[in-house]
Amino acid sequence: MPQFAQRMKTMEKSANIIKGLFGAMNDPGLISFGGGAPAREALPVDIVREIATDIIRTDKKGVEALQYGSVMGLPELREVVVNDLLAPKGVNAKAENILITSGGLEGINLLCQIYIDPGDIILVESPTFVHCVEIFEMFEAKCIAVDMDQNGMVTEDLEAKIIKHKPKMVYVIPTFHNPTGRTLSLERRKTIAGLGSKYDVIILEDDPYRDIRYSGSDLLPIKSFDKTGHTVLANSFSKIFSPGSRLGYVLASDEITSKLFDAKTATNSHTSMLPQVICAEFFKRGYYPQHHKKICDLYRQRRDTMIECIDKFFPEGTKRTFPDGGLFTWAELPGGINTTDLLVESTANPHVKVVYVAGEGFFTQGGGMGSNCMRISFGSVDPEKIRTGIERLGSLICSKLK
Repeated sequence: MPQFAQRMKTMEKSANIIKGLFGAMNDPGLISFGGGAPAREALPVDIVREIATDIIRTDKKGVEALQYGSVMGLPELREVVVNDLLAPKGVNAKAENILITSGGLEGINLLCQIYIDPGDIILVESPTFVHCVEIFEMFEAKCIAVDMDQNGMVTEDLEAKIIKHKPKMVYVIPTFHNPTGRTLSLERRKTIAGLGSKYDVIILEDDPYRDIRYSGSDLLPIKSFDKTGHTVLANSFSKIFSPGSRLGYVLASDEITSKLFDAKTATNSHTSMLPQVICAEFFKRGYYPQHHKKICDLYRQRRDTMIECIDKFFPEGTKRTFPDGGLFTWAELPGGINTTDLLVESTANPHVKVVYVAGEGFFTQGGGMGSNCMRISFGSVDPEKIRTGIERLGSLICSKLK
């Protein structure tokens, strides 16, 4: 058998973490706080069926939905992105600078295709989204961690590491950060956009949770402060419409968009037309505002239940975040408890049967960072199961401290 490409070895560690994530999501015997999937109640099944029944006809959009389409994506969906999703957030964009992708991750993959050579440096938050680390490592980039606090990426450390390492790219999740749920402050958003311009570095702004804010005040995206085209905004329809539709988008400058076009044609020609047509109709027919309110109300209730239960059942000395949106909270446990070891017991113990994501895998620098941390997702778990699961998990943690 021929040897596998070197990239498969480079990405091995992060790939194993992702395998564990998807495996836990599909085990019906567990209460899973592990995955980042939306609630089943947040999926507009009846509306999608109505739209599909109406449009999949030869005298309507049936042929368009089942035929080859534009490399850049369905024009109507690109207009939806510009007018319904970006303009209300303070980003002025043109439809010709929007590329519709096969999920949010494809946009990140395509950007790496056009920029990253083996050995290039990418600066990431500490901790950061492990799925994107897997992509970066597939391109044989080296990820270097930048300090993070309650207000997001620390810009003083970011600038120091830009000067020291001369990275090709900075990767940042500014709003309801995965895994911590934190939000980057407004001043730091302005600063990061400026650093991209000052040092000629691509700022990859990955913002898939931004549109599910259910408390606090909206903040302008980093892209809104970009004066030179160095910030590339990647986003997804997975959390606000459907993850199964595999739809995302990228907003970039004319020059970058041209190269993304070429990478897209070399990858899969264009994103699937059927979900694009249905998603565009979902917005054009006015379903989104009410749907958006519904999912925000749903996740607010689950967030509040999760926080209440962590405060009640986890041991004294636990630190956790209070996200204003998104699907995650982040907990740091006292007493030197190793959450990777704890996870083995919490999933196998018949009196617990609870899964979360151990924190260590989100830290690219290794060295035991995050070994007492866990990412806990409340998005796809109903409040009753949240209470049951967190009580069981809290009891197990407390027993270790005794």
